Parts: sequence; structure tokens; C-alpha cells
Amino acid sequence: MPARFMTLADVAESLSVSAAQAYALVRSGELPAIKVGGRGQWRVEISVLEDYIQGKYAETRAMVASPAADDEDALLG
Repeated sequence: MPARFMTLADVAESLSVSAAQAYALVRSGELPAIKVGGRGQWRVEISVLEDYIQGKYAETRAMVASPAADDEDALLG
């Protein structure tokens, strides 16, 4: 049976961010996760991470399509 959950270290690696950044995403509630075990280790469901990534793609598409993005490009270019 394939794994259902990822550790925060695995999440960090998948997103190419630091472990501290992955932890901050979870603690802020931006990335839903659960605590399991006696030591309360965080786990993120793989499908939840995929939904999070797809949501970020949608946010980026909306940002790029907005008129404000054109203004930013003009300032940077």
C-alpha cells in the first residue's frame, strides 16, 4: 500500500523549502496537517499537499493575469 502521509522534512524537500518554512506553513494553518504519536509529530497527507500546490498555481495564475502584475513587470523591466 502506498504511503498516505509525509513528514515535514519530506514536505520541505518536495517544496524545496527549509524545514522551518514547512513548519511555519503548518503552524499558520496554510498547509493542513495532523499531529500523531506520543511526541506529536506533524504529518501532511499527500493529497492535501497536492491540493495546496494546485492552489498556489491558481493563485499565481490569478496574480500574473491581474493588471497590477503588469505594473510590477514594468517597474522591474
